[in-house]
Amino acid sequence: MLDTNNASKIKSGIQGLEVVTRFALAILALASGVYTYLGVRSLLDGSATQVFLAAVVYSTAVSVGIYAFWTYLMKFVPLMQDGTRRLALFGTMAIGSVMIIAMSSWLNAAALAGSAATEQHLAQTLEGYASDLEKANANALSAQSLLPDVQRASERFKRLAAEEETSGALTGTSGSGSVVQLLRQMGAQLDELAETISASRQETAQLFDEGRGHLGKMRSLVSAPGAVQPRADEFSSEAVALAGVIAALQETSIAPSVRRASEDLSLGFIAPIADGSTRDLATRQNTVIDTVKASVSAQSQALAAAADQILAEPTVPARRFVPLSSAEAVLIYASDFAPSWAGAISIDILPAILVLILSVAHSAIREDTALLEPAERISAAEMIRAVSMYQEMTSREKRLLEERAGSVDNDDNRSDTEAQSSDGDEPEDGDTVMTGSGTTLLRPVAGSQRDRIEKSRK
Repeated sequence: MLDTNNASKIKSGIQGLEVVTRFALAILALASGVYTYLGVRSLLDGSATQVFLAAVVYSTAVSVGIYAFWTYLMKFVPLMQDGTRRLALFGTMAIGSVMIIAMSSWLNAAALAGSAATEQHLAQTLEGYASDLEKANANALSAQSLLPDVQRASERFKRLAAEEETSGALTGTSGSGSVVQLLRQMGAQLDELAETISASRQETAQLFDEGRGHLGKMRSLVSAPGAVQPRADEFSSEAVALAGVIAALQETSIAPSVRRASEDLSLGFIAPIADGSTRDLATRQNTVIDTVKASVSAQSQALAAAADQILAEPTVPARRFVPLSSAEAVLIYASDFAPSWAGAISIDILPAILVLILSVAHSAIREDTALLEPAERISAAEMIRAVSMYQEMTSREKRLLEERAGSVDNDDNRSDTEAQSSDGDEPEDGDTVMTGSGTTLLRPVAGSQRDRIEKSRK
């Protein structure tokens, strides 16, 4: 009796929740269609009317397909008792779920997190441009590290020239001779190189300030409220301008110029003719000139090596901003929006849980019913119908027997009458006798004939 109550309760529960189940399935299909409409609208091009109609048709088809698919599965999967057929339907459910995710769920995710994903794309692109600007500025300023070396070398040559002119510190004879002129010439060349390096610093600073201005505008666009697509368009314009600034910064590097200038110091060295008044002074002047030449060559090599080290640093690769639609951004940055993806997929796949619940419920009903006796499985209504059918069958059988017994009596009477008329004997009891006036008389039935009639009726 307990099994009977359990099975009947489960069955009544399924019947009571049928309306709720259909209503829930319809709401889920409608919600999926709405979010699919919002997602697919961002992918379509054309006039506003064309985009609207195409999005409505697609989202309607998705809603109807989802509702029909899960309705079929809810109807037939719980009824399958054979394991092979049930596995076949579960495989069909898996394939259909993948198709639903492909045609609807990712568009639902685009509707739920499309704007946030696009802003994520803008933010990451902004970080890349900021890093490129810093690297380009660092490369451009790296040549500025050579300025102190150039200035020290220039000051040293100038100091030696002054000491030689006033006290003859190099040749032993004071005065403005060829050695002083050579030292002043080297100092002047190094001063020109230092001025070139200093001038490049100002240009680099201006370009860097301009690039930071573009970065500031781009940051404000990323965090600004409102629709993301207009902000993305303006962000793209700022990104193009910033890319030009970064390229200009790489062109302003003074390292190649320092490299060439350092080579000119050594290769372009022109030694003056010793103009000493005596042979001994001229000899000393030539010795000093050779020493200065060696010093200039060493300084040239040091500057060239430093410039080569700067030039060996990798340049900043050109970066190009690629605009993305909300649906594309959701796919690329899917790992950053896992909750949105989970919600978008759950809207479409949640009916699978209802299918499993119904399958378990029907399986419980079948197991509980299999333990019952056949009489315990019959309801009151079925019992009433069975009794009515039994009574009808009994009355019908009784009428058929009575009709058959009547036909047997008629056949016996007819055969007795024929036999008596052929033999010319007197009629027996119960026989029919015709009189001369045409009237019919029935004589009493004999005992033997009465027994034969009762036997036929039985």
